[in-house]
Amino acid sequence: MTYNAIFGLFRLILGFALLGSVTWQVTDRLLNNLFRPTEYFAYFSIVSAIFAGFVLVTTGAGLAVSMEDTKWVEIARLSMTVAMIVVAVVYHLLLAGVASDVRDVGYVWPVLPNEIIHTYAPVLMVLEYLATVKSFKIRFRAALWVAVFPLTWLVFSVIRGLGDNWWPYWFINPNGEGGLGGMLTYISAITLFFLVLGFAVLAAKKGFRRLITK
Repeated sequence: MTYNAIFGLFRLILGFALLGSVTWQVTDRLLNNLFRPTEYFAYFSIVSAIFAGFVLVTTGAGLAVSMEDTKWVEIARLSMTVAMIVVAVVYHLLLAGVASDVRDVGYVWPVLPNEIIHTYAPVLMVLEYLATVKSFKIRFRAALWVAVFPLTWLVFSVIRGLGDNWWPYWFINPNGEGGLGGMLTYISAITLFFLVLGFAVLAAKKGFRRLITK
């Protein structure tokens, strides 16, 4: 198989796995009469999984028909790869042990889609991004774009939270124990984490590309 065929197929499988995981969770919540769409689709992990899945499927289909990745495709791939890394890190460090919503007492989330979104997909996306050494070469400053996606989500989430007092994550709630200062601290730290990861992942790819193409 050619480079385009291998990575095109890999992206398609991974993209459909992410989109399928979201569909699985939605279906299970509907069957248990617990689906609250305005809340479910507000979680960063879900928004990231949907966008990452879309990017993977569309770029995978493009590679399959020999369409090369462009500059903006590469920036989108870097942004979604970093977003999914953050999803995995935040979930395992801050959210995995948090008690579920009182409205969901007795409900158990399907294990496999949860693992795909929060563990397997992030790891595989990093590996795929690093391994695609023939993709468009972007400059280091392009890594600044990785902050656009999370900041857009944050603005939407804060505006919504101030309106209806529902927050997808405790650490962006200015009414919590940490107050406004705590919220701003977490937001600043997460934004900085995105930027550091963006530059680190891009640097790793450039280094891997030089190693492979010597």
